[in-house]
Amino acid sequence: MKKKIAILGSTGSIGTTSLNIIKKKNNLFDVQLLSANKNYKSICDQIIKFKPKYFVVTNNFIFLKIKKKFKNKKTKILNSYDNLSLLKKIDITITSIPGIAGLKPTISLVKKSKKILLANKESVICGWQIINNLAKKYKTKIVPIDSEHFSIMKLLENHNKNEIEKIYITASGGPFLNLPKNKFKNIKPKDAIKHPKWSMGKKISVDSSTLMNKILELIEALKIFPFELKKYQIIIHPQSLVHAIIRFKSGITKFLYHEPDMTVPISNAIFDSKFDINNFIKKKNKIKNLEFFEPDERKFPALKLIPKLNNYISTPIIINAANEILVDHFLKKKIRFTSILKHLFSLLKDKNYKKYAIYNPTKLGNIYLIDQWSRLTTLKIINKNKY
Repeated sequence: MKKKIAILGSTGSIGTTSLNIIKKKNNLFDVQLLSANKNYKSICDQIIKFKPKYFVVTNNFIFLKIKKKFKNKKTKILNSYDNLSLLKKIDITITSIPGIAGLKPTISLVKKSKKILLANKESVICGWQIINNLAKKYKTKIVPIDSEHFSIMKLLENHNKNEIEKIYITASGGPFLNLPKNKFKNIKPKDAIKHPKWSMGKKISVDSSTLMNKILELIEALKIFPFELKKYQIIIHPQSLVHAIIRFKSGITKFLYHEPDMTVPISNAIFDSKFDINNFIKKKNKIKNLEFFEPDERKFPALKLIPKLNNYISTPIIINAANEILVDHFLKKKIRFTSILKHLFSLLKDKNYKKYAIYNPTKLGNIYLIDQWSRLTTLKIINKNKY
C-alpha cells in the first residue's frame, strides 16, 4: 500500500528535495497535500507532476490564479489550512514552511500524521511544548530533519542521558568566515546569500552568515533534546561534512558525517534508514582532512546570546521574531549587515522585554502575543536608528 504524504512548504529547498526523493520512488507514495505561498510556476509544476489531493496556496492573489487555472482538475485548491478537516490520516508529513507561519499548520498536521519530519526551526523554538504534547496524545512520531538535529538524534540512539558529557553543533562559518571584521559593514545581501557549502533559501543563508542559524539550532536542540545548556557548544567546521559530535563520559567521541546535501537526512527519515542513498545522489566526498575550531565572538556577536537563552522562558520566541524582521530588512537593503545583531541586542534591553519574556508559551495566543511585541518593537528600533 502506498504511503500517504504531505509537504508543508513544498516549493522551498526542503520541499523540492523531498519531492525529488518521492519522484524517484513514485510507486511508494500517494501525495495527499502540498502547500506553498506564492511561487506560481513551481506550484503549477507540482500540481501537474504530483497530482496532490489538496494544494494550499496562502498568498490570496496567487491562490485565485491557481484556482482558475486548475478549476477542472482533481486537485482541490485551498487558501487556508483551516479547511483540512476532510483530510484523512497521513503517514508522513514534512513541515518546512519558513518562519512562525509554519507553527499553526504544523500543529494541525501533528493531529493527522503518523510521522512528522520537522524542518521548521521556528515551530520548535516557539511551540515545542504544544507540538510535543499533541504528538504524545496522538501517538505521532517526531523526527527532526535539520542535518544537525537529525545527527544528534542518530548519535543518541541506544545511549542514556547520563552517558553524555558534551554535544557539539557544527557550523560552516558561512561566506564570511575569513573576511576581516572591519569589512563586515560593507557586506551586501547578494554576498550574504552565497553559502559556500549548502544550497538554501535567502533567509537561512543570511542566518548562516551571522551565525544566528546556530543560535536558533541550539534553541531547537534544547527543546528536542533537553540537556543542560552548558552541555552544548557551537564549533566551526568549514567542510560541512560532520553535522554533530557527541563526547561521552566513557572517553569515546562519536560524530556523524554525510554530504552537505539535505537528501541524506530527509531520505533517511522517510525510509527509516532502510534504503540505498545511491538511488538518490551519486556524488560523494572522499573522507579528507577535517577542521574544527571555536568561533570568533568578535566576528559573530550572535554567540553572546547563548547565556541569555536561559534568562526567561520566552526569550527564544523574542529572539526568533526579531531576527526574522531584521534579516528581512537587511535583504531589502534597509539596514546594514552589522545592524542585525546591534538591533537585536537593543531589543533585549527594552523596558518591556521582561514583561513579554516571562509569558508561558503553552497557548498559541500567548506565542503570537510575544511574537507580535517583538516584531513591532524591533521595527521601532530600526526606525529610530539609521545605522
